[in-house]
Amino acid sequence: MADLKRTVFFDLHNELGAKMVPFAGYEMPVQYKLGVMKEHLHTRASAGLFDVSHMGQVILRPRSGDLADVAAALEALVPVSVLGLKEGRQRYAMFTNDAGGILDDLMVANRGDHLFLVVNAACKEADIAHLRAHLSDACEIEVIEDRALVALQGPAAEKALSRLNPYAAGMRFMDSANLGFFGEECWVSRSGYTGEDGYEVSVPNGKAVDLARALLEMDEVEAIGLGARDSLRLEAGLCLYGHDIDETTSPVEAALEWAIQKVRRKGGAREGGFPGAARILDELENGTTRRRVGILPEGRAPMREGTGLFADAEGGAAIGTVTSGAYGPSIERPMAMGYVEIDHAVDGTQIFGEVRGKHLPAIVSPLPFRPSNYKR
Repeated sequence: MADLKRTVFFDLHNELGAKMVPFAGYEMPVQYKLGVMKEHLHTRASAGLFDVSHMGQVILRPRSGDLADVAAALEALVPVSVLGLKEGRQRYAMFTNDAGGILDDLMVANRGDHLFLVVNAACKEADIAHLRAHLSDACEIEVIEDRALVALQGPAAEKALSRLNPYAAGMRFMDSANLGFFGEECWVSRSGYTGEDGYEVSVPNGKAVDLARALLEMDEVEAIGLGARDSLRLEAGLCLYGHDIDETTSPVEAALEWAIQKVRRKGGAREGGFPGAARILDELENGTTRRRVGILPEGRAPMREGTGLFADAEGGAAIGTVTSGAYGPSIERPMAMGYVEIDHAVDGTQIFGEVRGKHLPAIVSPLPFRPSNYKR
């Protein structure tokens, strides 16, 4: 742990009794005194506060003074519409490679005179190098090092955050705005990684702990670690980079085509023009040979990452693999996501997972495993 980075909340984590573990090069809390199960359920019932400061924050400013130039340049790296992103709005995107695989997934916000990107912790150095290699002519690339990032998630998130700034209550899902907290400008989006309503707040380091303490003093709010964050996002059917998506996985295989707007597809005004477009556009039209699906084991045994999937109880050739698996506290049963051959990807299909040498039954299930509660 000695050579791991620490976020500005490190001392607060220890004060709160967190169990710290290595994660993406950082020393991060996996759970607090409540434990993973209670932290998960508290977030679903009320509000949970997550330290996500390990993630990368990047600003893209146009050299020309015209934000459209930056948006057009970024569209050369992602299959989504950035030019169509309105001021004060945020959108999910992904960097793709020439083979149509996913280099990382990210959030992009239009903040008027610049774009604000949040990228995954494990990929941020590679992402920043990727941006500098391709976008330096069009924009200034500013890596934000002096701000923390927290996520406040759950049905009571609005009530809690609006106590500190009433404007938070007026935001809708995927809105992005500047809100003042403790005399500092914070960059707030109404979004998250749990399937619940909530916010992500970029706050200057000097006020980050003050903001966290103020929220944690509220009856609705508890500190939540990485363990519950993982089970929450899995119940919500959300991908974890390096597990459910990676450089070999296309957005269509990953069931992420909802993020690719018509304007970037075949026949659209800005069709293609991003790495791997030939493969991705073809798959949008003609389908894929495998597909990410939800999986509900029929028994109590969890099917973890790497579990082989089969068409029948006798084995035979594998038809896929589990990429994420855990117990779902809200649905009160094991759950998993993985890739299966397209003939077995229909909801309701009976499949089998190999667990400790036995082929145990499971059902291909719609995602998410429970309804999401975003504020539209």
